[in-house]
Amino acid sequence: RSLTSRRAPREEPVVPFSCGQEYYFPCQRWLAVEEDDGQIARELVPVDEAFVKKDSENDGQSPATLGLEQKAKSTTYTVKVKTGDKKNAGTDANVFIILYGSKDDTGIVSLKASKINKNKFERGKVDEFTVESVDIGDLKKIKIGHDNKGNSNGWFLEWVEIDAPSLGQCLKFPCGRWLDKSEDDGAIERIIFPAELQTVEYIPFVPYEITVYTSDIFGAGTDADVFIVLYGSDGTCTQQKSLCLNKREQRMYFERNSVNQFIVELEDIGDIIEKIRIGHNGGGLNSGWHLDRVTIRRLLPNGK
Repeated sequence: RSLTSRRAPREEPVVPFSCGQEYYFPCQRWLAVEEDDGQIARELVPVDEAFVKKDSENDGQSPATLGLEQKAKSTTYTVKVKTGDKKNAGTDANVFIILYGSKDDTGIVSLKASKINKNKFERGKVDEFTVESVDIGDLKKIKIGHDNKGNSNGWFLEWVEIDAPSLGQCLKFPCGRWLDKSEDDGAIERIIFPAELQTVEYIPFVPYEITVYTSDIFGAGTDADVFIVLYGSDGTCTQQKSLCLNKREQRMYFERNSVNQFIVELEDIGDIIEKIRIGHNGGGLNSGWHLDRVTIRRLLPNGK
C-alpha cells in the first residue's frame, strides 16, 4: 500500500496516573516571624474533601470554614521560657524546642517570635511562644537548646512552662543550668522532665470559631484591641479574650466591610450561648468601630 493510504496509528486514551486516595492539606496561615503566632514551619493535617468542595461551591470563598475541623486534630501549646537572673545569662543564639509525648513528638520548633519581648532571652526575662502540633499524646519531656551562634551565645535557662488549654494541663520544667560550651558540663541542649508537684490540671478548653463582620460605612474600621467574652445558659462565662495576637494584626483586621475569622480556645460554656460581650480598649489611631454582626461555631465533643 502507498504511504498516503496508510492508516494513522490509533491514539490511545490518556489515563491519568492514580496513586489512590487524594489528600487535602489546607493551611491558610502565615509562615512568618512577624505574622500570626510567629512560626515559620507548620504541621498540616488532612481534612475531608467535602469541606473543600462545600466552601468552593457555596460562596466562592477559599476554604475559610475549615478552622474547627483542622483544630480538632491539633493542639496549641503556650510555651513560657525564663532566662536566669545571672551575669551573661541571656543569649543571642537561635533557640529551639522539641516536645515529646506518649504518641509522637513535635520535631524541632524554632522559638523565634516572643509574644512579650522584642529582644528575647534577655537576663531575668520571661518570653512566651506559641507552638502548634498534631496530637502527640501526654507530654512527657522536652529538649531545649540553641545553635551557639551570635556574639553572646551562652544561656542560663531557669525553667520552661508549657500550657495546653485543650488538654487542661500546665506543666513546669525546671532547669537552672547553663547551656554554654564554656560553662557547667558544656552542653548547649538539655532534656528536661516536668516537675509533677508543679503540674496544674483544669477543665480543658474548647475551640470556638468566631467570625466578625465590620460594617460598610465610612470610618467603620478600628485599630484597637478587640476582645470578646462568651456567656453560657447556666451563668458561666469565658475569660475576656483578645482576638488579635499583636498590634500588627490589630492594624490588619477589622477594616471597613471586612470579614475576619478567629479560632480561639476558651472555657467550655456548653451547647447554648446566651449572649456575648464584644468591645475594644479604645487604643490606636482610629479606635471607633462599627460592628455589623458576629457568628460563632463551637467544636462539638465528637469533633464535628
